[in-house]
Amino acid sequence: MASSTVLSWVVLGLVVGTVAKVLLPGRDPGGLVGTALIGIAGAFIGGWLSAVFLDRPVSDNVVDPELWVAAVVGSLVLLIIYRILFGHSRDRR
Repeated sequence: MASSTVLSWVVLGLVVGTVAKVLLPGRDPGGLVGTALIGIAGAFIGGWLSAVFLDRPVSDNVVDPELWVAAVVGSLVLLIIYRILFGHSRDRR
């Protein structure tokens, strides 16, 4: 994998992490950095899941709308799991 491809995936992850944060507002225990890392991981996982289960091979074309949807879904799933494991958006009393 070329370094420009990895950089493209990182940028995609940062953007979809932001989209996931907008779709699931609230305070996250990791803040902005944690959400960005979840977005990057979600982009990789969403791309992998779409390749394995939907028979949509991951292309180097990061402007593919289906890749973006898979990345956002992957980020949302990871963000939900993260909130369940490490906290939630409401203050604990």
